[in-house]
Amino acid sequence: MLNLRYKFKEVLTQAGLLEGKPAALWRLARFDKPIGTFLVLWPAMWALWIASDGLPSALHLFVFVSGAIAMRAAGCVINDIADRNIDGHVERTKARPLAAGELSLKDAIIFFVVLCFSALLLVLCLNTSAIVWSFGALALACIYPFMKRYTFLPQVFLGAAFAWSIPMAFAAVIEKVPALAWIIFTATLLWTVAYDTIYAMMDREDDLKIGVKSTAILFGNADRSIIASLQVLFVLAMCLLGEQLNLGSFYFLSIVVASVLLVYQQHLIRLRYKDDCLRAFLNNNWVGFAIFVGIALDYAT
Repeated sequence: MLNLRYKFKEVLTQAGLLEGKPAALWRLARFDKPIGTFLVLWPAMWALWIASDGLPSALHLFVFVSGAIAMRAAGCVINDIADRNIDGHVERTKARPLAAGELSLKDAIIFFVVLCFSALLLVLCLNTSAIVWSFGALALACIYPFMKRYTFLPQVFLGAAFAWSIPMAFAAVIEKVPALAWIIFTATLLWTVAYDTIYAMMDREDDLKIGVKSTAILFGNADRSIIASLQVLFVLAMCLLGEQLNLGSFYFLSIVVASVLLVYQQHLIRLRYKDDCLRAFLNNNWVGFAIFVGIALDYAT
């Protein structure tokens, strides 16, 4: 996967598409950092596989994978538009294209509209029920970046945004959103708040100086304990899902693997070092992947 990513980047570089403004737009959308796309994508794939009884259509796969890419990029762009005056005061974000003056506000707004229009074209390939649910995804993507100014719980809004593909997937496949979809939604929300709090721990000192709010600030010295509690609740919710669906050994083995990874994350953040918090955050890609493999194998067998 990494080799393909670097090959793709090399081709774009040779074509001159990663220079000047195109390069800045590429970084504005975080296409150079695909971890966010994967974190959006895994819950969508869990839901799509379950809703389709393990046999999602090619159309649904295309729409949800492409949609995850487009909406994650759009979310990053609107986030940087909202934070353009504060990113320069945070060590981790001061080199972002808008904060560094590589792009104008007009450039970013046009790019955001293009990404949203692309996502709309994808959604129009689905049924009416899924189209209706998609408006919630757009609303959350636009609201989330501004929440850090008004509440210490912006991670909850991010979790809802990342989980919104779950009811959309069920609506697209079976034209309704059953109760078990909300189990996956709740589990994803808990998981997202946990890993994004780990991410916010890296910016806590800078955020306190400039008045930006986060769960990392709200939780204070209890951050690791609360993150651990959220992770335990996430695992329990996923176990409940497996029980409700009568899933087998592959699925529950994947939950064991995910749990081991979550324990490893707790080990990484024990001293709250920024580099270790970043490693713990990135590790969540493997949590999502492990659970997806478990679901896919269970339905395949």
